[in-house]
Amino acid sequence: MAVHYRLCLILTRSICALDPLRTIEEAVQGGVDMIQVREKDCSSADLLAWSQKVVGLGNKLGVPVIINDSVEVAIAAKASGVHLGQDDLNVADARKLLGDERLIGLSTHDLEQLDDAALAGADYVGFGPIFPTATKGNSQGIGVEQLIGATVMSRLPMLAIGGITVENAWMLPGKAGIAVSSAICGSEEPGKMAHSLCGASLY
Repeated sequence: MAVHYRLCLILTRSICALDPLRTIEEAVQGGVDMIQVREKDCSSADLLAWSQKVVGLGNKLGVPVIINDSVEVAIAAKASGVHLGQDDLNVADARKLLGDERLIGLSTHDLEQLDDAALAGADYVGFGPIFPTATKGNSQGIGVEQLIGATVMSRLPMLAIGGITVENAWMLPGKAGIAVSSAICGSEEPGKMAHSLCGASLY
């Protein structure tokens, strides 16, 4: 499934400056065209209940909602797909459960993983962390140079991720979309922040 998104909001409730649903609404108005639900510290039941709310709002706003890590919750919440890490369920097994109509994204951190993602049948990849990011506990990013190389060789649509802000988004190559968490979630004006990120990137 060919997909290419410009700005993905990785949504974590605990870091939202505003009500998370309001954050979504304003961020989509500002240019966000994908939502990824990322909740690392909650039960499956809580994740499902929250994901159903986000999926409902996403359907109303016309943006896909992806669930981080959990294929089961993605199916139960009727989400648009799942985003997997390198240590999660592999793409082939996820595809058997999800079918061809739902998206599967895969986090990648180097060129070898990027190539493997295409062979495995992922629909898109996240690539990073490009810059240092407290959200994922990375004190060092892999750098813009690595991202530029990745965009040249990637056979899949790509979202650059990791420490991306309005101040550094201009450095990113236009072939890659961007995925952000803190920059939008932590803003009291998420719509304006999303709009600024879209304008700052070379998309």
